[in-house]
Amino acid sequence: MLRCIAVDDEAYASRLLAAYIQKIPGLELAGTTTNPIEALQWVQEGRADLVFLDIQMPELTGLQFLKLCGNRCKVILTTAYPEYALEGYEHDVVDYLLKPIAFDRFLRAVQKAQALLAPAPPVAPPPLPAAAAPAASVPMANGYLFVKGESKNKFLRVSHADILYAEALGNYVTLFVAGQRLITYQTLKELAAQLPQPPFLRVHKSFLVSVDKISMIDGNTVYIGEQAIPVGETYRDSLYRLVRERD
Repeated sequence: MLRCIAVDDEAYASRLLAAYIQKIPGLELAGTTTNPIEALQWVQEGRADLVFLDIQMPELTGLQFLKLCGNRCKVILTTAYPEYALEGYEHDVVDYLLKPIAFDRFLRAVQKAQALLAPAPPVAPPPLPAAAAPAASVPMANGYLFVKGESKNKFLRVSHADILYAEALGNYVTLFVAGQRLITYQTLKELAAQLPQPPFLRVHKSFLVSVDKISMIDGNTVYIGEQAIPVGETYRDSLYRLVRERD
C-alpha cells in the first residue's frame, strides 16, 4: 500500500484528491491538508510515500516544498498553471496534473508512481523461448546524436551507448544517460526517430528505453538498474518479440 497525502490550499481540491485516492486499490489515504507546512512535517516524519501537491499556495509554494522534502517521497504536482511543468520535472516529480483533473488522468499518474515505487523482484523471471533466428543488432560504439539544450543555439552531444532511457514531458524529453540527466526541447517521437531501433524501443507512451540496458522484465514493468519503467499494452508485444530474438 502506498501512503498518500493530498496538499492543496483549496479545501474542495484536497477533498477531490482524497476521493480519487480512496477509489484506487493499493493506495491508502494518510491525510489531507490545506497547510503545506503541516504536510512537510508529515513527510519529514516518514508518514507518506506519495504526495499530491498543489503549486500556488500561501506560506510555502509547491516548488519550495519540493526543495525542502528532498527524496523522502514521490510527488505528483496538481496545478492550474502549465508554465511550472519544466521546473517541476527538474525536481524529479512523477507527473504533472493540470486542473481540472479527470479521474482517468489521475489514474495514469498513480500507475506511473506505483511502477516507480514497486520493489524490484528478488529473482529474474524464467527465460523466454528462443526465436528461430536472432535479429541483427545495430552497433552503437561510434553512434551519437545532438540534443537541444536549454537555450536556442545550444546542442549537446550524447553517445548512443550512454543512453539508458528517456521520458516524455509534453514537448520536452528527459534523457537519462550514464551519470546525468538531460532535459531537451523535443518530443519523444522526434527523439525516437534519431535513434537506431533496435536497440532503442518505445515501451510506453511516455518512455523509450535501450533494450541493451534492461536488467530485468517483470510482466508490465522493465528495470534498468533499480529504476522501474512501466510497459504499455500497445508496446508489450514489440518488447517481448525483440527480447526473444536476442535470447
